Amino acid sequence: MSTTLDQFKQFTTVVADTGDFESIRAYTPQDATTNPTLIFKAVQHAEYKHLLEKAIADNRSSSLTGPALHRKVIDDLLIAFGREILKIVPGRVSTEVDARLSFDIQATIEKARYLIGLYEKLGTPRERILIKIASTWEGAQAAAVCQKEGINCNLTLLFSLPQAIACAEAGVRLISPFVGRIYDYYKEKSGKDFRGADDPGVQSVERIYAYYKKFGYQTQVMGASFRNTSQILELAGCDLLTIAPELLKELQESNTPVVRKLDPAEAAKSDVLKIHMDEKTFRWLLNEDAMATDKLAEGIRKFAADIVSLEKIVANGFNA
Repeated sequence: MSTTLDQFKQFTTVVADTGDFESIRAYTPQDATTNPTLIFKAVQHAEYKHLLEKAIADNRSSSLTGPALHRKVIDDLLIAFGREILKIVPGRVSTEVDARLSFDIQATIEKARYLIGLYEKLGTPRERILIKIASTWEGAQAAAVCQKEGINCNLTLLFSLPQAIACAEAGVRLISPFVGRIYDYYKEKSGKDFRGADDPGVQSVERIYAYYKKFGYQTQVMGASFRNTSQILELAGCDLLTIAPELLKELQESNTPVVRKLDPAEAAKSDVLKIHMDEKTFRWLLNEDAMATDKLAEGIRKFAADIVSLEKIVANGFNA
């Protein structure tokens, strides 16, 4: 009998959510995603330190100094990880913009152009790259400009339908609604361990999926941030899911039958109503959703903190 993972791949494109190359090889995903936290964890392991050491060595003669130099090394490191991952996966890799730019439209656009430029200088076509941007209002507007320039974007840290609508109307290639962090929030508030269809993180993705399919948006939905395989199986049929290695392992070692739960034709019959989304509406609806407001802010802070931690590692490397 086919493994649960193999069955699941019949309905949904599987993406590896890791910076660990061996884990990516083990589960043969189509794409892979990274973020500052994953890269920060990876460079602390011996097998990946050479990538950091090379990025530092390549910049020792740079005219840049201080924070500007450290940011340059981190950008080179992100591209190095991305290029190594693309040797393993047949599809795309997501590379994240500095979370500290989440409320700066122009700076986000410039960083996206810069990262794509680094990839292209090294011979990697932009079609294989997704630039990850936080799904703030500013992030969506920056992504709209990037998409028009052929820079495909993955809007991350997404916790609500208003964020998803703003991203779809910006024409982004893909969004990453965070199932597990929504689950975490409601579990902490209620003390309830949600499972299956009762999981509020799962329900959030179902609403977004239905909205997109009903109103014909081309933006893909890629569920992210899972806490258990129950959440994953409940979203069989979603366009893509990005899954951490430990959960991929569970799916690989299981023979649980997979039943498709999300179907575009059925989702298009949803009674969900169209919402006109402008900046005022976005900010109001996000403000009204305490979970989304809290989790978006928390996620940006955490990713920014991991970038700062990476900068400290880089600074120590130059002083070594």
